[in-house]
Amino acid sequence: MSYELQLLVFLPALAALVVALVPKSARSHVIYPLTLAASVAEAVIAVVLAFQFRAGVPGYQGVSSYSWIPTFGISWRLGVDGISIFLVLLTAIIFPIAFFGAKEKANTQSFAGWMLLLEAACVASFVSLDLFAFFVAFELTLIPTYFLIGSWGYERGGAAAIKFFIYTFLGSALLLVGMLALVFIHDSQTGVLTFDLTALAKTGLSTTTEKWLFLAFTAAFAVKAPLFPFHTWSPDAYRQAPTAGVMVLAAVMAKLGTYGILRFDFTLFPRAVESFGPLVLTLAVIGIIYGGIVAAAESDIKRMLAYSSLSHMGFIILGIFGLSREGVAGGVLQMVNHGIYTAALFLLVGFLFAATDIFDMSSLGGLQSRSPIMAGIFTLFVMSSIGLPGLAGFVGEFLILIGGFSTHRWWAVVGTAGVVISAIYMLWAYQRVFHGKPVDQALIPQERSIDLKRNQILVLVPLMVIVVAIGIYPRPILDRITPTVNALVAHVTSSTPASSAIGAKITQGKG
Repeated sequence: MSYELQLLVFLPALAALVVALVPKSARSHVIYPLTLAASVAEAVIAVVLAFQFRAGVPGYQGVSSYSWIPTFGISWRLGVDGISIFLVLLTAIIFPIAFFGAKEKANTQSFAGWMLLLEAACVASFVSLDLFAFFVAFELTLIPTYFLIGSWGYERGGAAAIKFFIYTFLGSALLLVGMLALVFIHDSQTGVLTFDLTALAKTGLSTTTEKWLFLAFTAAFAVKAPLFPFHTWSPDAYRQAPTAGVMVLAAVMAKLGTYGILRFDFTLFPRAVESFGPLVLTLAVIGIIYGGIVAAAESDIKRMLAYSSLSHMGFIILGIFGLSREGVAGGVLQMVNHGIYTAALFLLVGFLFAATDIFDMSSLGGLQSRSPIMAGIFTLFVMSSIGLPGLAGFVGEFLILIGGFSTHRWWAVVGTAGVVISAIYMLWAYQRVFHGKPVDQALIPQERSIDLKRNQILVLVPLMVIVVAIGIYPRPILDRITPTVNALVAHVTSSTPASSAIGAKITQGKG
């Protein structure tokens, strides 16, 4: 498995380099086949890796470590556990669908190169067990995303790209400071300079130091997620990004934030996680309600989905900081679910805009009669988004609420209101676009084709299958997530008497 992890990181990076070197005379007939081969091969390797992953094992699997910069204790150490394996799989599935479902005709060579490099950086972030390697990969995601938004975005893409870069770069600066402080504290205690996550987890930290380091790390992850109130870059970036770019932003890159909290905050600063839990839970439920209300008030369908994503990410944070095994497992599962149905919805909106040149829902209406296939598929993903039983969104939300009610009841009660609000704005958006008074023929002439074409349907099929499969039978995923989550929650709840009491209460209740 260790060789597969290395290949998952370097295959898209090498493909990006090859794409950049393709001569101008061969670009038209080489770029797409080359990118197709690389992205599909990446997806196949990720699927094989997921099948090889052993259920019931809480630790890292497929670990490989190579000395990178020995003078500073930096290594190239990779591994996956029950949390990261499915985020790697999500990344490998979303990227080829984003690239080929939302092809960019302008400057295809650069577009393909940036997308492949971004995929490599995302995968490396999810599998790095060395803090320096993680930081490099985490930061590397900024550069391709900046150019994707700025060069292929809509009318204000440049401004949105700059705003995205500044916000995320400032957050990452705090992460760098916190990371170096932790490394030097460990060096002062042990005489060993290392960035290895496992070794740094054994560093003796005072409660105050843990809290400051937690804030430094979490600032970067909260911006990336995004978590309220660090979200203000996201509506503009999501609205202005090209379809492929926004799919990756919402489905994959947002998960770097929540993954970073689980992987680093929970592992390195368990007492601070417990101390700041109520604050983060409060921000999460504010984000759930605020994102839902603003989404309901939005007329622009892409901005509506952006605020919807903010609300859903708040729900994931609610599960994670509930510090129950069910809630954290539900949060991890919902990270995958949200990535699937959000990517699909943004892709469908991209198809709709390509056919109508309209994002404003007040200028649409009655499209179901002209696009029945699009309306049907849109309904499937809307229902998954609002948590309809039998579809992917339901299982994760149910586990989050069950876990929340067992440990932090009142936050879970408020979070439940977000589920209701989500149903309201998503169904209302569907009604405004596909039902009601037909759109003005001057805006969309009758002869213009609106419904999905065969190739567009085929691109959506994998996402449709996944949404239904997880909704009906999530056990294979949960069997692999749960051992890692149980170990992580036990690590946090054993760190303080208050958390230990909560954990004991939950266990007694089950018994």
